[in-house]
Amino acid sequence: MGTLIEGYDFIIYGTAAALIFPEIFFPAMGESAGTVAALATFGAAFVARPLGSVFFGHLGDRLGRKNTLVATLLLMGIGTFLMGVLPTAMQIGIAAPVMLVILRVVQGFSVGGEWAGATLFVSEHAPKDKRGFWGMAPQLGATLPNILGSTTFLLTSAVMSQSDFVSYGWRIPFLASGLLVIVGLYLRLKVEETPVFKKEHHRGASRVPFLEAFKKQASAILRGAGAILMVFSLVYFASTYLISYASHTLKLSSSTVLVIGIFGGVAYSLAVPISAVLSDRIGRKKVIGGANIIGAVWSLAIFAVLDVGTVPAFAATSCVTFFIAGLAYGPIGAFLPEQFHTRYRYTATGFSYNLAGVIGGGLGPVIAAILTQSIGGFAFGVYVALLSLVAAGCTFTLRETRNTELDWTEETVLNKHKVVSGH
Repeated sequence: MGTLIEGYDFIIYGTAAALIFPEIFFPAMGESAGTVAALATFGAAFVARPLGSVFFGHLGDRLGRKNTLVATLLLMGIGTFLMGVLPTAMQIGIAAPVMLVILRVVQGFSVGGEWAGATLFVSEHAPKDKRGFWGMAPQLGATLPNILGSTTFLLTSAVMSQSDFVSYGWRIPFLASGLLVIVGLYLRLKVEETPVFKKEHHRGASRVPFLEAFKKQASAILRGAGAILMVFSLVYFASTYLISYASHTLKLSSSTVLVIGIFGGVAYSLAVPISAVLSDRIGRKKVIGGANIIGAVWSLAIFAVLDVGTVPAFAATSCVTFFIAGLAYGPIGAFLPEQFHTRYRYTATGFSYNLAGVIGGGLGPVIAAILTQSIGGFAFGVYVALLSLVAAGCTFTLRETRNTELDWTEETVLNKHKVVSGH
């Protein structure tokens, strides 16, 4: 539920950045440049995400998962609500986009600590033989906002004129997030701390989790980030740039784009549990790595399908893109936490995840806008295909973690390797 709220806040910004922000925050730049600028503000949050992962990871590894998750939810809720009351460029000039970027950074900072905390909270409670299934709950919370965000904007725009929507209607989805935050806080204050953290905390918390994580598992952190590149690239391409492309290049109506966005979110949400359950049966690496390879192939075909220019072609592009991303995303909630020691798991998992977000999600929509306008859509497809192949390579170099205990230590792994190698 908490990840759903955080994801909703994040996604509605992306939708607004594609549909409305170029007009109300960057009106002097023109349509194309305004779209690039709006999507760049979307990417600003991704720069803050690794910083948030370090800050909240430090708190989560030293003080516990529960209290840290309450803090991330409050911070995100405040930032999103303030966006809903932000004056436009017509009202206060250049101060409007500046304040927009600041609030976007606040969003990114909080999300940087949110995903890892929620994922660890579930995975550290789950039985090891079904950790893939239970670990997909926060992932599902991150996919459903694609449905919820598009639905909110669709309903808002349907009950008012376009001029009213541009004037004040776009604010409603942002202000409505306040109600979701209240529900999320109630739930988070009711839950107990994870048993895995309690056990490790009795041994003594790490003084500086970030430094300890990079001292002992730097390679795993970087390869873990690499394994998720395709997911971020395809998801944020579909949820931001693809919406803008359909609206401004294909000239599809906003309602059509939003309805198809809902179907894309459904495809995304269906793929997550399928791949999560499959990862419990055949292993995380096979599922994630295989999905990354499929993503590389599909990336080369995206604009060929999209440029057919019809509504069915756009719908197929959106749904297939989201579905492939979901196939890799489902097991990540179990796979990444299983790679790291409990002493610094929050920090390492969060930093790995959010580093991938900067490269795949933060830069992706901006690079898509630049490449497609200057070279053509196929160039961006090649870019995403290369990221997907890197993701596949990183995935297959990480250790298989299905049925791994989460209270392992470095000594446990060392002894296991000695037994396997015959020493």
